[in-house]
Amino acid sequence: MEGEGIAKIDDFVIFIPNAIKGEKVKILILKVLKSHAYGKIIEILEKSKYRIEEDCTTYKRCGGCNLRHIDYEETLNIKQRKVENLVNKTLKGNNIEVKNVIGMGNPYGYRNKAQYPVGMNKLGEPVIGVFAERTHEIVPMQKCYIQNEIAEKIAFTIYKFIKEKNIPVYNESNRSGIIRHIVIKVGIRTHEIMCILVLNSKSIQHESELVDMLVKEYNVKTIVKNINEENTNVILGKQNIVLHGDGYIYDILGEYTFKISPMSFYQINPVQAEVLYNIAIEMPELSKEDILFDLYCGIGTIGIFASTHVKKVYGIEIVEEAIKDAKENAKINNIKNIEFYAGDVEKIFANLIEKKQVYPDVIIVDPPRKGLDENTISNILAVKPRKVVYISCNPATMVRDMKLLEEKYETSEIQPVDMFPFTSHVECCSVLYLKDSIQ
Repeated sequence: MEGEGIAKIDDFVIFIPNAIKGEKVKILILKVLKSHAYGKIIEILEKSKYRIEEDCTTYKRCGGCNLRHIDYEETLNIKQRKVENLVNKTLKGNNIEVKNVIGMGNPYGYRNKAQYPVGMNKLGEPVIGVFAERTHEIVPMQKCYIQNEIAEKIAFTIYKFIKEKNIPVYNESNRSGIIRHIVIKVGIRTHEIMCILVLNSKSIQHESELVDMLVKEYNVKTIVKNINEENTNVILGKQNIVLHGDGYIYDILGEYTFKISPMSFYQINPVQAEVLYNIAIEMPELSKEDILFDLYCGIGTIGIFASTHVKKVYGIEIVEEAIKDAKENAKINNIKNIEFYAGDVEKIFANLIEKKQVYPDVIIVDPPRKGLDENTISNILAVKPRKVVYISCNPATMVRDMKLLEEKYETSEIQPVDMFPFTSHVECCSVLYLKDSIQ
Protein backbone atom coordinates (compact mmCIF):
# COMPACT_ATOMS: atom_id res chain seq x y z
CA MET A 1 0.00 0.00 0.00
CA GLU A 2 1.72 3.10 -1.29
CA GLY A 3 -1.38 5.22 -1.72
CA GLU A 4 -2.52 3.59 -4.96
CA GLY A 5 -5.89 2.25 -5.88
CA ILE A 6 -5.89 -1.29 -7.32
CA ALA A 7 -7.97 -2.45 -10.27
CA LYS A 8 -8.04 -5.89 -11.89
CA ILE A 9 -8.70 -7.02 -15.46
CA ASP A 10 -9.10 -10.82 -15.50
CA ASP A 11 -7.03 -11.00 -12.29
CA PHE A 12 -4.27 -8.86 -13.83
CA VAL A 13 -3.44 -6.12 -11.30
CA ILE A 14 -3.25 -2.42 -12.25
CA PHE A 15 -1.91 0.11 -9.74
CA ILE A 16 -3.49 3.57 -9.98
CA PRO A 17 -1.91 6.38 -7.92
CA ASN A 18 -4.34 8.76 -6.16
CA ALA A 19 -7.31 6.42 -6.61
CA ILE A 20 -9.21 5.31 -3.50
CA LYS A 21 -10.72 1.89 -2.84
CA GLY A 22 -14.37 1.85 -3.96
CA GLU A 23 -14.07 4.68 -6.47
CA LYS A 24 -15.08 4.33 -10.10
CA VAL A 25 -12.46 5.98 -12.33
CA LYS A 26 -11.54 6.20 -15.98
CA ILE A 27 -7.85 5.40 -16.39
CA LEU A 28 -5.08 5.43 -18.98
CA ILE A 29 -2.65 2.48 -18.89
CA LEU A 30 0.87 3.89 -18.81
CA LYS A 31 3.11 0.85 -18.30
CA VAL A 32 2.56 -2.90 -18.58
CA LEU A 33 4.87 -5.43 -16.94
CA LYS A 34 4.61 -9.23 -16.77
CA SER A 35 2.89 -9.33 -13.38
CA HIS A 36 1.15 -5.95 -13.18
CA ALA A 37 0.56 -2.59 -14.84
CA TYR A 38 0.40 1.11 -13.91
CA GLY A 39 -2.28 3.58 -14.88
CA LYS A 40 -3.31 7.15 -14.17
CA ILE A 41 -6.69 8.70 -13.51
CA ILE A 42 -8.28 10.48 -16.47
CA GLU A 43 -11.62 11.11 -14.77
CA ILE A 44 -13.22 10.27 -11.43
CA LEU A 45 -16.71 8.95 -12.19
CA GLU A 46 -17.74 8.14 -8.60
CA LYS A 47 -15.84 9.73 -5.69
CA SER A 48 -15.07 8.01 -2.42
CA LYS A 49 -16.61 9.57 0.69
CA TYR A 50 -13.05 9.72 2.06
CA ARG A 51 -11.68 11.87 -0.78
CA ILE A 52 -10.78 15.41 0.32
CA GLU A 53 -9.88 18.53 -1.62
CA GLU A 54 -6.18 18.63 -2.35
CA ASP A 55 -4.37 21.49 -0.61
CA CYS A 56 -0.93 20.86 -2.16
CA THR A 57 -0.07 21.43 -5.80
CA THR A 58 3.10 19.33 -5.89
CA TYR A 59 2.38 16.21 -3.83
CA LYS A 60 1.49 14.09 -6.87
CA ARG A 61 4.91 14.76 -8.37
CA CYS A 62 7.13 14.71 -5.27
CA GLY A 63 5.57 11.52 -3.88
CA GLY A 64 6.06 12.70 -0.31
CA CYS A 65 2.42 12.77 0.79
CA ASN A 66 0.89 9.96 -1.24
CA LEU A 67 -2.23 9.90 0.98
CA ARG A 68 -2.82 13.64 0.74
CA HIS A 69 -6.13 13.15 -1.09
CA ILE A 70 -7.64 11.01 1.70
CA ASP A 71 -9.34 12.13 4.93
CA TYR A 72 -6.77 11.90 7.75
CA GLU A 73 -8.80 9.57 9.99
CA GLU A 74 -9.23 7.18 7.07
CA THR A 75 -5.46 7.18 6.42
CA LEU A 76 -5.06 5.77 9.94
CA ASN A 77 -7.50 2.96 9.10
CA ILE A 78 -5.61 2.24 5.88
CA LYS A 79 -2.33 1.94 7.79
CA GLN A 80 -3.87 -0.38 10.36
CA ARG A 81 -5.17 -2.64 7.58
CA LYS A 82 -1.74 -2.60 5.94
CA VAL A 83 -0.11 -3.97 9.10
CA GLU A 84 -2.94 -6.49 9.64
CA ASN A 85 -2.51 -7.84 6.10
CA LEU A 86 1.23 -8.30 6.61
CA VAL A 87 0.68 -10.09 9.93
CA ASN A 88 -2.00 -12.41 8.51
CA LYS A 89 0.11 -13.32 5.46
CA THR A 90 3.40 -13.88 7.28
CA LEU A 91 2.96 -15.01 10.89
CA LYS A 92 1.57 -18.31 12.17
CA GLY A 93 -0.08 -16.74 15.19
CA ASN A 94 -3.62 -15.73 14.26
CA ASN A 95 -4.38 -14.08 17.59
CA ILE A 96 -2.08 -11.05 17.18
CA GLU A 97 -4.08 -7.86 17.64
CA VAL A 98 -3.06 -4.89 15.51
CA LYS A 99 -4.34 -2.00 17.57
CA ASN A 100 -5.75 1.27 16.21
CA VAL A 101 -3.06 3.57 14.82
CA ILE A 102 -2.26 6.44 17.19
CA GLY A 103 -2.61 9.58 15.10
CA MET A 104 -1.68 13.23 15.62
CA GLY A 105 -4.02 15.90 16.90
CA ASN A 106 -2.50 18.31 14.38
CA PRO A 107 -0.91 16.36 11.50
CA TYR A 108 0.64 19.43 9.84
CA GLY A 109 4.08 21.06 9.97
CA TYR A 110 5.49 18.11 11.91
CA ARG A 111 8.82 17.62 10.11
CA ASN A 112 11.76 19.05 12.07
CA LYS A 113 14.27 18.44 9.27
CA ALA A 114 14.12 19.87 5.75
CA GLN A 115 16.38 18.62 2.93
CA TYR A 116 16.17 20.64 -0.27
CA PRO A 117 18.19 19.73 -3.37
CA VAL A 118 19.55 22.71 -5.31
CA GLY A 119 20.20 22.42 -9.03
CA MET A 120 19.38 23.57 -12.54
CA ASN A 121 16.05 23.44 -14.34
CA LYS A 122 15.68 22.68 -18.06
CA LEU A 123 16.33 26.35 -18.87
CA GLY A 124 19.62 26.30 -16.97
CA GLU A 125 18.22 28.44 -14.13
CA PRO A 126 18.81 27.77 -10.40
CA VAL A 127 16.00 25.82 -8.73
CA ILE A 128 15.33 24.56 -5.22
CA GLY A 129 12.62 22.15 -4.16
CA VAL A 130 12.11 18.41 -3.92
CA PHE A 131 12.99 15.60 -6.30
CA ALA A 132 10.09 14.38 -8.40
CA GLU A 133 9.24 10.80 -7.44
CA ARG A 134 11.71 8.25 -8.87
CA THR A 135 13.67 10.96 -10.71
CA HIS A 136 16.36 13.57 -10.10
CA GLU A 137 14.25 16.35 -11.60
CA ILE A 138 13.72 19.06 -9.00
CA VAL A 139 10.12 20.17 -8.50
CA PRO A 140 10.31 23.90 -7.59
CA MET A 141 9.75 24.69 -3.93
CA GLN A 142 6.22 25.64 -2.89
CA LYS A 143 4.28 25.55 0.35
CA CYS A 144 4.67 22.12 2.02
CA TYR A 145 2.05 21.37 4.65
CA ILE A 146 4.08 18.78 6.56
CA GLN A 147 7.32 20.80 6.70
CA ASN A 148 8.29 23.09 9.55
CA GLU A 149 7.36 26.61 8.44
CA ILE A 150 10.54 28.35 9.60
CA ALA A 151 12.69 25.77 7.76
CA GLU A 152 10.87 26.58 4.53
CA LYS A 153 11.39 30.31 5.00
CA ILE A 154 15.11 29.93 5.68
CA ALA A 155 15.64 27.65 2.68
CA PHE A 156 13.86 30.06 0.37
CA THR A 157 15.86 32.99 1.76
CA ILE A 158 19.09 31.12 1.00
CA TYR A 159 17.80 30.36 -2.50
CA LYS A 160 17.08 34.04 -3.15
CA PHE A 161 20.58 34.91 -1.89
CA ILE A 162 22.10 32.32 -4.28
CA LYS A 163 20.25 33.86 -7.22
CA GLU A 164 21.06 37.46 -6.31
CA LYS A 165 24.78 36.71 -5.85
CA ASN A 166 24.99 34.38 -8.87
CA ILE A 167 26.47 31.58 -6.79
CA PRO A 168 26.84 28.47 -9.03
CA VAL A 169 24.49 25.62 -8.12
CA TYR A 170 25.23 21.95 -8.60
CA ASN A 171 24.90 20.49 -12.09
CA GLU A 172 24.47 16.75 -11.73
CA SER A 173 25.31 16.00 -15.38
CA ASN A 174 28.86 17.39 -15.29
CA ARG A 175 29.31 17.66 -11.47
CA SER A 176 30.05 21.37 -11.66
CA GLY A 177 28.68 24.16 -9.45
CA ILE A 178 28.88 24.59 -5.68
CA ILE A 179 25.62 24.35 -3.73
CA ARG A 180 24.08 20.85 -3.73
CA HIS A 181 21.62 20.80 -0.83
CA ILE A 182 20.23 22.98 1.92
CA VAL A 183 19.49 21.04 5.11
CA ILE A 184 17.77 22.64 8.09
CA LYS A 185 17.13 21.07 11.50
CA VAL A 186 14.81 22.68 14.05
CA GLY A 187 14.44 21.95 17.76
CA ILE A 188 10.66 21.78 18.05
CA ARG A 189 10.64 22.55 21.78
CA THR A 190 13.82 24.66 22.04
CA HIS A 191 13.28 26.52 18.73
CA GLU A 192 17.02 26.23 18.04
CA ILE A 193 17.92 26.13 14.34
CA MET A 194 20.80 24.46 12.51
CA CYS A 195 21.48 25.31 8.86
CA ILE A 196 23.70 22.98 6.79
CA LEU A 197 25.01 24.10 3.39
CA VAL A 198 26.05 21.02 1.40
CA LEU A 199 28.76 22.05 -1.05
CA ASN A 200 30.58 20.53 -4.00
CA SER A 201 33.57 22.61 -2.93
CA LYS A 202 35.38 23.71 0.22
CA SER A 203 34.48 27.36 -0.29
CA ILE A 204 31.47 29.43 -1.27
CA GLN A 205 31.27 33.00 -2.48
CA HIS A 206 29.84 35.63 -0.09
CA GLU A 207 30.06 33.12 2.77
CA SER A 208 30.34 35.60 5.66
CA GLU A 209 27.58 37.77 4.20
CA LEU A 210 25.22 34.78 3.99
CA VAL A 211 26.05 33.71 7.55
CA ASP A 212 25.50 37.20 8.96
CA MET A 213 22.19 37.51 7.15
CA LEU A 214 20.84 34.15 8.43
CA VAL A 215 21.89 34.87 12.01
CA LYS A 216 20.42 38.36 11.96
CA GLU A 217 17.17 37.52 10.17
CA TYR A 218 16.34 34.11 11.72
CA ASN A 219 18.51 33.89 14.83
CA VAL A 220 20.05 30.67 13.49
CA LYS A 221 22.00 29.02 16.33
CA THR A 222 24.58 27.24 14.19
CA ILE A 223 25.57 27.14 10.52
CA VAL A 224 27.65 24.29 9.12
CA LYS A 225 29.37 23.86 5.79
CA ASN A 226 29.27 20.19 4.72
CA ILE A 227 31.67 19.15 1.96
CA ASN A 228 30.38 16.52 -0.47
CA GLU A 229 32.41 16.32 -3.68
CA GLU A 230 31.50 12.70 -4.40
CA ASN A 231 29.38 11.44 -7.27
CA THR A 232 26.71 10.03 -4.98
CA ASN A 233 23.04 10.15 -4.04
CA VAL A 234 24.01 10.46 -0.36
CA ILE A 235 23.19 14.02 0.74
CA LEU A 236 25.86 14.69 3.38
CA GLY A 237 29.60 14.28 2.92
CA LYS A 238 31.96 13.29 5.74
CA GLN A 239 33.54 16.71 6.42
CA ASN A 240 31.77 19.43 8.42
CA ILE A 241 33.13 22.96 8.89
CA VAL A 242 31.33 25.12 11.46
CA LEU A 243 30.75 28.67 10.18
CA HIS A 244 28.71 29.93 13.13
CA GLY A 245 27.87 28.65 16.62
CA ASP A 246 29.10 25.34 18.02
CA GLY A 247 27.85 22.92 15.34
CA TYR A 248 24.98 21.58 17.46
CA ILE A 249 21.40 22.27 18.43
CA TYR A 250 19.39 20.83 21.32
CA ASP A 251 15.82 19.62 21.58
CA ILE A 252 13.65 18.21 24.37
CA LEU A 253 11.82 14.87 24.30
CA GLY A 254 9.79 14.04 27.39
CA GLU A 255 11.91 15.00 30.40
CA TYR A 256 15.19 14.78 28.49
CA THR A 257 17.41 17.14 26.50
CA PHE A 258 19.15 15.85 23.36
CA LYS A 259 22.14 17.21 21.48
CA ILE A 260 21.77 16.99 17.69
CA SER A 261 24.72 17.14 15.27
CA PRO A 262 24.70 17.51 11.47
CA MET A 263 25.27 13.77 10.91
CA SER A 264 23.26 12.17 13.70
CA PHE A 265 19.78 10.72 13.32
CA TYR A 266 16.97 12.32 15.31
CA GLN A 267 13.32 11.47 14.83
CA ILE A 268 11.71 13.64 12.14
CA ASN A 269 8.49 13.98 14.16
CA PRO A 270 9.42 14.50 17.84
CA VAL A 271 5.79 14.81 18.97
CA GLN A 272 5.00 11.28 17.81
CA ALA A 273 8.48 10.02 18.72
CA GLU A 274 7.68 10.83 22.33
CA VAL A 275 4.44 8.85 22.05
CA LEU A 276 6.29 5.91 20.46
CA TYR A 277 9.09 5.85 23.03
CA ASN A 278 6.66 5.94 25.94
CA ILE A 279 4.83 2.96 24.42
CA ALA A 280 8.16 1.12 23.97
CA ILE A 281 8.92 1.66 27.65
CA GLU A 282 5.44 0.86 28.99
CA MET A 283 4.56 -2.23 26.89
CA PRO A 284 7.34 -4.56 28.18
CA GLU A 285 6.79 -3.64 31.86
CA LEU A 286 10.49 -3.17 32.53
CA SER A 287 12.02 -4.11 35.88
CA LYS A 288 14.65 -2.30 37.97
CA GLU A 289 16.69 -5.53 37.79
CA ASP A 290 16.71 -5.70 33.98
CA ILE A 291 19.84 -5.44 31.82
CA LEU A 292 18.73 -3.79 28.57
CA PHE A 293 20.46 -3.73 25.16
CA ASP A 294 19.42 -0.81 22.93
CA LEU A 295 20.39 -1.82 19.39
CA TYR A 296 20.59 0.81 16.63
CA CYS A 297 20.48 3.38 19.43
CA GLY A 298 21.24 6.54 17.39
CA ILE A 299 21.90 9.47 19.74
CA GLY A 300 20.59 7.45 22.69
CA THR A 301 16.98 8.63 22.82
CA ILE A 302 15.22 5.32 23.59
CA GLY A 303 17.94 4.05 25.93
CA ILE A 304 17.86 7.28 27.92
CA PHE A 305 14.05 7.08 28.11
CA ALA A 306 14.38 3.51 29.42
CA SER A 307 17.30 4.14 31.79
CA THR A 308 15.24 5.05 34.88
CA HIS A 309 13.20 1.85 34.53
CA VAL A 310 16.07 -0.67 34.39
CA LYS A 311 19.34 -1.55 36.11
CA LYS A 312 21.68 -0.95 33.15
CA VAL A 313 21.49 0.04 29.46
CA TYR A 314 23.99 -0.80 26.72
CA GLY A 315 23.47 1.19 23.50
CA ILE A 316 24.99 0.19 20.14
CA GLU A 317 25.10 2.25 16.94
CA ILE A 318 27.30 2.14 13.81
CA VAL A 319 27.50 5.94 13.32
CA GLU A 320 30.40 7.17 15.46
CA GLU A 321 29.22 10.78 15.59
CA ALA A 322 25.82 9.60 16.86
CA ILE A 323 27.55 7.68 19.67
CA LYS A 324 29.53 10.80 20.61
CA ASP A 325 26.22 12.65 20.86
CA ALA A 326 24.67 9.74 22.80
CA LYS A 327 27.44 9.89 25.42
CA GLU A 328 27.02 13.65 25.65
CA ASN A 329 23.25 13.23 25.98
CA ALA A 330 23.74 10.83 28.90
CA LYS A 331 25.92 13.46 30.62
CA ILE A 332 23.48 16.28 29.91
CA ASN A 333 20.65 14.29 31.47
CA ASN A 334 22.81 12.94 34.33
CA ILE A 335 22.19 9.31 33.33
CA LYS A 336 24.74 7.11 35.11
CA ASN A 337 23.57 3.58 34.23
CA ILE A 338 24.13 3.66 30.47
CA GLU A 339 27.07 2.78 28.20
CA PHE A 340 27.34 3.40 24.46
CA TYR A 341 29.40 1.57 21.84
CA ALA A 342 30.14 2.56 18.23
CA GLY A 343 30.34 -0.21 15.62
CA ASP A 344 28.37 -2.86 13.73
CA VAL A 345 25.44 -3.92 15.88
CA GLU A 346 26.01 -7.64 15.32
CA LYS A 347 29.73 -7.44 16.23
CA ILE A 348 29.35 -5.29 19.37
CA PHE A 349 26.35 -7.36 20.45
CA ALA A 350 28.37 -10.56 20.18
CA ASN A 351 31.38 -8.97 21.91
CA LEU A 352 29.33 -7.84 24.94
CA ILE A 353 28.02 -11.37 25.38
CA GLU A 354 31.11 -13.46 24.58
CA LYS A 355 33.94 -11.31 25.98
CA LYS A 356 32.29 -9.16 28.64
CA GLN A 357 29.80 -11.83 29.73
CA VAL A 358 26.94 -9.31 29.72
CA TYR A 359 23.57 -10.97 29.11
CA PRO A 360 20.45 -8.89 28.39
CA ASP A 361 17.09 -9.52 30.00
CA VAL A 362 15.45 -7.18 27.48
CA ILE A 363 16.55 -6.06 24.01
CA ILE A 364 15.11 -3.02 22.23
CA VAL A 365 15.69 -2.97 18.48
CA ASP A 366 14.94 0.01 16.26
CA PRO A 367 16.55 -1.04 12.96
CA PRO A 368 16.64 0.78 9.60
CA ARG A 369 14.04 -0.07 6.95
CA LYS A 370 15.89 -3.23 5.91
CA GLY A 371 15.21 -4.70 9.36
CA LEU A 372 17.48 -6.93 11.44
CA ASP A 373 20.48 -8.69 9.93
CA GLU A 374 20.81 -12.47 10.19
CA ASN A 375 23.61 -12.33 12.77
CA THR A 376 21.58 -10.17 15.16
CA ILE A 377 18.60 -12.53 14.85
CA SER A 378 20.91 -15.51 15.50
CA ASN A 379 22.36 -13.75 18.55
CA ILE A 380 18.89 -13.02 19.94
CA LEU A 381 17.86 -16.67 19.49
CA ALA A 382 21.09 -17.85 21.11
CA VAL A 383 21.03 -15.45 24.08
CA LYS A 384 17.26 -15.76 24.60
CA PRO A 385 16.39 -12.51 26.42
CA ARG A 386 13.01 -12.68 28.12
CA LYS A 387 11.64 -9.82 26.03
CA VAL A 388 12.45 -8.20 22.67
CA VAL A 389 10.90 -4.79 22.05
CA TYR A 390 10.71 -4.31 18.29
CA ILE A 391 10.29 -0.74 17.03
CA SER A 392 9.92 -0.64 13.27
CA CYS A 393 9.68 1.95 10.53
CA ASN A 394 8.87 -0.82 8.03
CA PRO A 395 6.19 -3.33 9.07
CA ALA A 396 7.08 -5.64 6.15
CA THR A 397 10.58 -6.33 7.51
CA MET A 398 9.26 -6.33 11.07
CA VAL A 399 6.88 -9.25 10.44
CA ARG A 400 9.59 -10.99 8.38
CA ASP A 401 11.91 -10.81 11.40
CA MET A 402 9.11 -11.84 13.77
CA LYS A 403 8.63 -14.95 11.65
CA LEU A 404 12.33 -15.80 12.05
CA LEU A 405 11.94 -15.39 15.84
CA GLU A 406 8.60 -17.26 16.02
CA GLU A 407 10.15 -20.55 17.08
CA LYS A 408 11.17 -19.12 20.47
CA TYR A 409 9.14 -15.89 20.75
CA GLU A 410 5.52 -14.87 20.55
CA THR A 411 3.57 -11.63 20.70
CA SER A 412 -0.04 -10.74 21.29
CA GLU A 413 -0.27 -7.20 19.93
CA ILE A 414 1.27 -4.60 17.68
CA GLN A 415 0.79 -0.88 18.32
CA PRO A 416 1.13 1.28 15.20
CA VAL A 417 1.94 4.99 15.53
CA ASP A 418 1.46 7.55 12.76
CA MET A 419 4.92 9.07 12.63
CA PHE A 420 4.52 10.49 9.11
CA PRO A 421 0.94 11.72 8.55
CA PHE A 422 -0.39 11.70 4.98
CA THR A 423 2.36 9.33 3.83
CA SER A 424 2.08 5.55 3.47
CA HIS A 425 4.67 4.99 6.23
CA VAL A 426 3.67 3.66 9.62
CA GLU A 427 5.80 3.03 12.71
CA CYS A 428 5.06 0.00 14.90
CA CYS A 429 5.97 -1.25 18.36
CA SER A 430 5.58 -4.79 19.60
CA VAL A 431 6.94 -6.87 22.49
CA LEU A 432 8.08 -10.42 21.76
CA TYR A 433 8.08 -12.72 24.80
CA LEU A 434 10.32 -15.76 25.17
CA LYS A 435 7.94 -18.73 25.18
CA ASP A 436 9.80 -20.57 27.96
CA SER A 437 9.44 -17.56 30.27
CA ILE A 438 5.69 -17.08 29.82
CA GLN A 439 3.84 -18.30 32.87
